[in-house]
Amino acid sequence: MLTREQQAALLRLARESLRACVCHEPMPQTDVTDPALREKRGAFVTLTKHDALRGCVGLVEAIRPLYQAVIDMARSAALEDPRFPPVQPSELDELHIEISVLGPLEAISDVEEVQVGKHGLVIRKGFHSGLLLPQVASERNWRRIQFLEQTCVKAGLGRDDWKDGAEISVFTADVFGEDDAP
Repeated sequence: MLTREQQAALLRLARESLRACVCHEPMPQTDVTDPALREKRGAFVTLTKHDALRGCVGLVEAIRPLYQAVIDMARSAALEDPRFPPVQPSELDELHIEISVLGPLEAISDVEEVQVGKHGLVIRKGFHSGLLLPQVASERNWRRIQFLEQTCVKAGLGRDDWKDGAEISVFTADVFGEDDAP
């Protein structure tokens, strides 16, 4: 769990990189020394505009330092989420940033282990893979089965494909947004 100061630092980096990439300016210089922010972690950056999703991109695997993952995912959420056109400079002041710092993936063998509100899900079957963050199920008041079904849909699978030969993993996330910053 990150401290409020660490969360604020990541939100600042996300906002600065968002503004720079959308306005075609140089990316901000970063000199991050905090060991927790330099630790390799997965992260998602979610952009909303007037409470509607405007972009969400993440890095599941812990292959980059956390601060760099946040910078990169903020840029990707703004410019590369295929569900939305690129964010325009005129939208910047209307965007809200939420960051989800992921814990490690843990494969499960029994879906009873899935705790809605605590866990995010990754379901893989064949060449298909889908991920939903923990807050998605909570925000929609889904029960466990709905969460599994919707993760399958996100993966491009049939709703019930989680029942037959799918790999299911859970993860936790430290989720915070600009409204939560000190």
